[in-house]
Amino acid sequence: MHLERITGILEIVGQRGEATVADICAHSDLPKPSAYRLVQDLVGVGLLEPVARGRFAIGTRLKGITQSDHSDRALLELIAPVLKQAASEIGAAFFLSRLRGKSVEIIHVETPDTGVSYLHPGLGKRPLHACSCSKAVAAFSPGLFLTGEMEGRLRAYTEFTLTNVHDLEAEFEIIRQRGFAECVEEIERGMCSVAAPLAPSGPGATLSIGATGSVRVFTSAFRERLGPQITQIAREISTSLSWDIEQDTRIKSLS
Repeated sequence: MHLERITGILEIVGQRGEATVADICAHSDLPKPSAYRLVQDLVGVGLLEPVARGRFAIGTRLKGITQSDHSDRALLELIAPVLKQAASEIGAAFFLSRLRGKSVEIIHVETPDTGVSYLHPGLGKRPLHACSCSKAVAAFSPGLFLTGEMEGRLRAYTEFTLTNVHDLEAEFEIIRQRGFAECVEEIERGMCSVAAPLAPSGPGATLSIGATGSVRVFTSAFRERLGPQITQIAREISTSLSWDIEQDTRIKSLS
């Protein structure tokens, strides 16, 4: 449990680039005193470092170990232009989401600049069971959605929200088979979205990209065409980040 808490803190800080103790508490189940104590321990061994009053970043020691930067800022340098192009070509708002602790959060949105009307999904946390960006991550992240813990706790946002864990697990299997997730008025009436993970495993499975629109535009036929398009864009981003190469290397080492 202690190692899991430390790992969670490092993931949250690493993804955000910088974080406060309050940020860490918001994306974990840690009480503030415990989070503060663990952060100070991590600073003491060089895995975190203070960058401003009350703000912390990944420490030099850990950077030297990982030799990588998966912070929001670093990822957006590559991903934001791709989402902008997709938004303009398809005429819908495109978003990037990532897993923080045990929740999925939309961290960036690009909108079309072609004069078409669009719906903005907004930023922030999304429920694991009622948004395409979350379901796309949860379906490919074993252990994130635990049936025993979720039974009877799933909130119905609309009459279309799945609240039965077994129904949701069946949908996760469909998502894994076709590679993308849908949300059809499950979190808000009149809104739809389609999303895919950047990769089916590895770091890419903790991030998803997608698009959102009205039920009038995002018809069943439109979503059926859009899903594979988003999946292809996601895979191209993953390739640009060399995550698919890392995955192939791991598979070969196990064979």
